[in-house]
Amino acid sequence: MVRLLAALLLIMSCALGENNESRKDVLYTNLVGMALITTWGLANWDYAKSRPHFDDEGWFGHNTKSGGADKLGHFYASYLVGSGLSELYRSWGYARKEAVLYGSISSFFLMNYMETADSSSREFGFSYEDFIMNTLGSVGSYLFHTTPGLSERVDLRIEYIPSFDTEDIVTEYEKMKYLLAFKAEGFECISNPYLRYTEFHVGYYTRNYKGAYSRESERIIYLGVGINLSRIVRENGYKRTARFLNYYQMPYTYLPLEKDLNR
Repeated sequence: MVRLLAALLLIMSCALGENNESRKDVLYTNLVGMALITTWGLANWDYAKSRPHFDDEGWFGHNTKSGGADKLGHFYASYLVGSGLSELYRSWGYARKEAVLYGSISSFFLMNYMETADSSSREFGFSYEDFIMNTLGSVGSYLFHTTPGLSERVDLRIEYIPSFDTEDIVTEYEKMKYLLAFKAEGFECISNPYLRYTEFHVGYYTRNYKGAYSRESERIIYLGVGINLSRIVRENGYKRTARFLNYYQMPYTYLPLEKDLNR
């Protein structure tokens, strides 16, 4: 595990290049991120309570701990961290492509630092499945923000209504849904002005797992037709809210057609 952490630090150092002096803000951002992850892990995830160990969690099978929702959680979190840090670095004056690159690399480093620290937890352990999903999410963040026209057509979102009865909202998969939203406004072939306010969803979520499979457990894949709220609020001048809605799916604003893969 120490070797893996050293490798992550080496990747970060190489990514910043030889002139690290001009990129100290990126380095300090990652150090602050490491401190926050460590503090949260000590408080909520039993960090430093076990000898370093691996945990083979599986992928999206019905008999896994969360039915695969945790894997999408790692992918989405890495994508979100990469996107958020890209915006932060952009606001500090970095060129767009450079900001996106450093944001994605920072996401890769921080999320996999967390995974490495998980190896010292009694509850978790280092999962190569999570490491892969973290990496894919970080790469996805880079590709999404550097591919011309992609963000106008597709959003990667999470739908989440917190239960307010848990301290660890990060892993409350029972209340989360993950989806791709294909926005009609981004496709020139759709010219009807009313249809351009619609979007098509492909999503996945699980219920009744709570750390283990039971007869009540559900793995739901769904298709949906919804309203593009981001466009509506953007056209009314609320650009920051519109940007937020590119990442968050407002509940009860779409009609789903669902299939339980466990039945």
